[in-house]
Amino acid sequence: MRIVLLGTGGYHPNDRRHTACLMLPESGIIFDAGTSFFRVPQYMQTRDLQIFLTHAHLDHIVGLSFFLLPMLTGQVDSVKVYGEASKLDAIQTHLFSEEIFPLLPDYEFITLPEQVSVPEQGTLRHINLEHPGGSVGYRIDWPGHSLAYVTDTSHPEQHLEFVKGVDLLIHECYFPDEQAEWAD
Repeated sequence: MRIVLLGTGGYHPNDRRHTACLMLPESGIIFDAGTSFFRVPQYMQTRDLQIFLTHAHLDHIVGLSFFLLPMLTGQVDSVKVYGEASKLDAIQTHLFSEEIFPLLPDYEFITLPEQVSVPEQGTLRHINLEHPGGSVGYRIDWPGHSLAYVTDTSHPEQHLEFVKGVDLLIHECYFPDEQAEWAD
């Protein structure tokens, strides 16, 4: 399985990196929709996408507004955006308000259930994380392998059991230990 790290930077993009977005092209699975989301069409291998948002801070959702053209030109059949109900409501109310972005892409916004079936016989689960405004971490288990995506949290003891035994852990590490107070 191929994993494409479209964006790995925190808070704001710069000349060398974009904000959070990870893609599993063969499965049509995407985690977060940061500034790098504009790169998604060049890696798409499915006509259906599932986007799993960790939270609704702008650096993780702004890319949702970059995908209108691929949807209007028929490059995709469906795009499901999963997240916590309050986060999805904030995105629809504010990011896609008529005054800011007058044409809502044809996304299907889905409140994150306890678990989601994903392609290749996988099961996606999530865990709540401590972060201003709240956030979730994700884990997918397929037959024979697993992946966890955990970002925007400064208390790893909260999710150690959740990620235990995972084959690949993608985890934020934005501040060095000597700047722990900034992370909090």
